[in-house]
Amino acid sequence: MSAPHGKTASPFRQPRAVWAVAFACVISFMGIGLVDPILPALAESLHATPSQVSLLFSSYLIVTAVAMLFVGWFSSRFGAKRTLVIGLAVIVVFAALAGCTGSIDGIVGFRAGWGLGNALFIATSLAVIVASASGGFAGAIILYETALGLGIAVGPLLGGELGAVSWRGPFFGVAVLMAVALVATLVLVPSLPKPKRPTSPLAPLRALRHRGLLTMGIMALLYNWGFFTMLGYAPYPMKLSAHELGLVFTGWGLLVAAFSVFFAPRLQARYGTAPVLYANLLGLGIVMAVIAAGVSTPTVVIVAVIVSGAFIGINNTLTTQAVMLVSPVERPVASSAYGFLRFIGGGLAPYVAGKLADATDLSVPFYLGAATFLLAIPVLASGHGLLRRAEAHTGDGEPVAPALTPVGAPAAPGARPVVVAVGAHDGAAAVVDAAARVARDTGSPLEVVHVEETAVVEEQAVDTESDERARATVTAHLDRLAARGVAASGQILTGVGDHAAAGRALARHAAGVGARAVAVGRSPRGPLAQFADGSFTAALTRAAECTVVLVDADSAPRKLTEDTLSELRDSVV
Repeated sequence: MSAPHGKTASPFRQPRAVWAVAFACVISFMGIGLVDPILPALAESLHATPSQVSLLFSSYLIVTAVAMLFVGWFSSRFGAKRTLVIGLAVIVVFAALAGCTGSIDGIVGFRAGWGLGNALFIATSLAVIVASASGGFAGAIILYETALGLGIAVGPLLGGELGAVSWRGPFFGVAVLMAVALVATLVLVPSLPKPKRPTSPLAPLRALRHRGLLTMGIMALLYNWGFFTMLGYAPYPMKLSAHELGLVFTGWGLLVAAFSVFFAPRLQARYGTAPVLYANLLGLGIVMAVIAAGVSTPTVVIVAVIVSGAFIGINNTLTTQAVMLVSPVERPVASSAYGFLRFIGGGLAPYVAGKLADATDLSVPFYLGAATFLLAIPVLASGHGLLRRAEAHTGDGEPVAPALTPVGAPAAPGARPVVVAVGAHDGAAAVVDAAARVARDTGSPLEVVHVEETAVVEEQAVDTESDERARATVTAHLDRLAARGVAASGQILTGVGDHAAAGRALARHAAGVGARAVAVGRSPRGPLAQFADGSFTAALTRAAECTVVLVDADSAPRKLTEDTLSELRDSVV
């Protein structure tokens, strides 16, 4: 986890392959918000009712949901790059066909094909970006989150501008931009190794037998029911032009992106995952009820929709982390199972909302959406214990994260070690060597802890390195230390969440083993990356009950003073 000081690593200093996929991510994330500004224009131009137009969302999301069950199997058999390329090609073809058709039924059908391509793309894009990144995965995650935020924010704006010319414009615009991304991916992204063991196509459905994953999935279904009810029907009572609708949903998208990346991790760290989600779902229910009560007042609807972006950003981030915390199955399988339930809720909601609006009035679908947000609270509460135990790393015997996996010979019982946090980077050996000197000077054994994190963005989660690679990294440190006569043990700390969460997890472990000190290297990630996903060192320092020694791997470590050494030797945790 630690890193050399050196030059600050910019998250935007990445290989061309990462930039190619990031560009495609921007266009892909535009897909949902892109059509919002043209919904009224579609209804008017094609002589369709709002309920008919809402099927644009239903066909897209239901096909995406079903496809999520199989994309893991497809990717494991044909490789991540090939899956990515096929997904992009499908989106190009069906977006262009949607722009060419002259009927609402044709657009609904072609949007279904678009949903298939979207599932293939989103299920592999994060993994490809992490695998192709240079200088560690943290910068790649920031770039992916930036692409997500940009796509969500720019999608409605572009849709409004193109939709002001013609309702066909957004569809053709996506087709052209995705074609550019397809060519860039073919040329710049290298072939990536396939998993050693193909994923079973039935694995996501089997995974839903686990109570924690099923509980979080049902909560996500209810949340997305309310979310896509708003997305599919809020444009009508606003009574705005396509250009004006684009501006409204751009403001909404900016709040989604900002609260997802910057504020959700901080709220989670301060209050815990479940309490934040309870308050957030309640807030969404209130906002949705305001839309329902003020459906005849465009200003009320506009303001409420924009404000909802803050709640949606928080929910998107924390719900996925909650799924990964309680899920006892592999990350890709958990992502597929969760994505299936999540998108099913989003797909059914616009269809049901349309039927209710036709039979009653436009306020009823919004009241139902508010009810689904509120109903998600007791569903989440039914799994509160599972989530709380997962965050406290107990878990009743199930392999929830964070978890510790010993590597090499165990430490001597009763010993109070110096713990050093390391990662798979060029400066790790220097950090370990500096920590070994601290251990020698204090007469303590050394414990090497490698923090293996899971990157969580939207509904996707990907391990940043394989278990084999993490074990090999720790083993290499232990072998080098043993050759120099240094007694050391090793651990792999598997965590879900941001860098700050990993720092807190290490602090808990250090307290559990009675560590004299924890040694870490300086972060190379720069202020932008640390602001976005938290500082490992800052979180560790705040939470640790022992001394934290900051190591500069680019220069010889400063000799500890006799007072400091005496304090470490005599420290009592």
